[in-house]
Amino acid sequence: MAGFRNGRGRDNRPPQQQPQQAPYGYNAAPPPHPQQQWGRQAPQGGGGYEGEPEYFGDPYGAQQQQQQHYAANTPGHTQMFSVNEDPYGAGATYQAGNAPAPTGPRLPWKALLSGIVLRPAPTFLQMRDHAVWGPALTVTFLYGLLAIFGFDKARDEAINATLSTAIPYVLMTGVGFVVAGLILGAVTHTLARQLGGDGTWQPTVGLSMLIMSITDAPRLVFALFLGGENGLVQVIGWITWLAAGALFTTMVSRSHDLPWPKALGASAIQLVALLSLIKLGTL
Repeated sequence: MAGFRNGRGRDNRPPQQQPQQAPYGYNAAPPPHPQQQWGRQAPQGGGGYEGEPEYFGDPYGAQQQQQQHYAANTPGHTQMFSVNEDPYGAGATYQAGNAPAPTGPRLPWKALLSGIVLRPAPTFLQMRDHAVWGPALTVTFLYGLLAIFGFDKARDEAINATLSTAIPYVLMTGVGFVVAGLILGAVTHTLARQLGGDGTWQPTVGLSMLIMSITDAPRLVFALFLGGENGLVQVIGWITWLAAGALFTTMVSRSHDLPWPKALGASAIQLVALLSLIKLGTL
């Protein structure tokens, strides 16, 4: 092998036999392959090693996770969630005003009037989202036309007056009862909302007007013939007033989704007003 180096230290070997010099320094390692990326540190207890390249890792990890996720959402498997995770989104927590009401179609006026007397709870629940202005205004106006004859003094004045005087007097009484029913119903609705109710004002006001008129109808019928100061009329008046309180409570409870103590409290002002304006005027 003599003659490879001359006296000056040159290498006289042909270029094919000369060793390649490392571009990064003496005895430096070749650069890593561009596609070779060093992976994360393997989790403790896992199958990888620290500093392991990704292509030496578990190539089936993602596939196993997908299979586990699919199995957890199939029948017979249980899906695990974190403590603060809600897999179903925002829960439908019960609140007054947010609970869906199982209302039905609008009842015709005959079914509505009979339902208030015979089956009040399902009737009020079904009509909680339906306005009842037609029956409410008509029934209350007719009730007001006859209510004047339930008061002894007012009846005598209406009977002894001339026809031209009696008709406007009776009509004004009917309009007055309609206005009073609207105001009292609005008060009941406002109190129900203040107590946490979620009903709308049109059904509440309309149904309250119907309750006011229907419950006082038996007393009014007997008062037309026996007079308002008759003992039987007085007893009927107290009974129908208690019935009105029960119907008001049921209506507000169903229409506003309130427990009965709050529903009764919302109806208290209207009950006291009916007692003082109508019942006590004849008792």
